[in-house]
Amino acid sequence: QVQLVESGGGLVRAGGSLRLSCAASGSPFSINAMGWYRQAPGKQRELVAIIHNSDSTNYAASVKGRFTISRDNAKNTVYLQMNSLKPEDTAVYYCTADRGGWYWGQGTQVTVSS
Repeated sequence: QVQLVESGGGLVRAGGSLRLSCAASGSPFSINAMGWYRQAPGKQRELVAIIHNSDSTNYAASVKGRFTISRDNAKNTVYLQMNSLKPEDTAVYYCTADRGGWYWGQGTQVTVSS
């Protein structure tokens, strides 16, 4: 089992920045990838960014150039630096980890006001 705990969400004005953190505990060994999804009201959950053990990354087109995903393996933590935030980035952001199966955090709310 892997437990994921997110932090760092909140309310920010358009153009501002936030950094999300997600700490993995339990049995975080052999995690293949960690990432972030988001779900806005009335919309499906969508991939935001993912980082693999090789440190290769993938981003949604809508956040490329504004968001950066990084990982601290010593702390079993993944981060999402979000810059130049837009109102359309408003959503619940979920951390996820692949350890043979996908594990999910409880989500953290990000609200961007115009």
